[in-house]
Amino acid sequence: MLGSAGATVYCTGRSTRAGLAVRKSKKKSPFVLKGRPETIEETAEMVSGFGGVGIPVRVDHTDETQVKALFARVQAERGRLDILVNDVWGGDELAEWGRPFWNLSIQKGLLMQQRGVHTHIITSRYAAPLMIVRSQGLIVEITDGDSPTYRGNLFYDLVKSSVIRLAYAMAEELRPYNITALALTPGFLRSEAMLEHFGVSEANWQDGAKRDPHFIASESPYYIGRAVAALAADPHVSRKSGRAFTSWDLALEYGFNDIDGRQPNWGKYYQEHVAAKE
Repeated sequence: MLGSAGATVYCTGRSTRAGLAVRKSKKKSPFVLKGRPETIEETAEMVSGFGGVGIPVRVDHTDETQVKALFARVQAERGRLDILVNDVWGGDELAEWGRPFWNLSIQKGLLMQQRGVHTHIITSRYAAPLMIVRSQGLIVEITDGDSPTYRGNLFYDLVKSSVIRLAYAMAEELRPYNITALALTPGFLRSEAMLEHFGVSEANWQDGAKRDPHFIASESPYYIGRAVAALAADPHVSRKSGRAFTSWDLALEYGFNDIDGRQPNWGKYYQEHVAAKE
């Protein structure tokens, strides 16, 4: 969606067509890790297909050297950085739902913090100087939820709440440089993994509601993408610095819809159909 606004977007990650990011477990590790089939080249082509310029760059965001090299390349090739969408995750395979924290794997939990929090700190650390030198920029920390409500798993909750706090803390230090940092959450996200889980595609995603009725209120990744694009185009976005926002509230504020023309509101749906029955 940034591509549709004419942006040049560096699409980073570890999965490339030359080699998917299969996470090889260490010797004696109690768990096996597997990667998704999507690639950074595919994402970059989508950006270009919508009218922007997509540039795939293989980066392991847990590796400080690789992150530093990424932003050195951006500076050398473009001379500026306007927006950072910080959405590094890789924790789905590590979450142990339905178990109290004293029964959770410490190894998995700490690895989730490394992937979901440390990566955001490292990436923001090397992105911010490119914005500071020009006294303008926007950092969007993608999270899950916009409130202190418990998210059902101690380590998962710690990651997602930490990202919100990171946006708040960065906003405090970046405010004198006219740089905005904020957190943004989607609702029930219709990601590739979720579509696969329900055995549907984007073309017939409504059929997933036969397995989970709440899926009818889901949203595509384009929705939060349009939220980011709307924030980037807002000349008064600095007023939002340090706070957490939702895709559905921003859709109402800025007047955009999802890719299928709908305007899903997960917050309203949740209160009416989930919280009300608890």
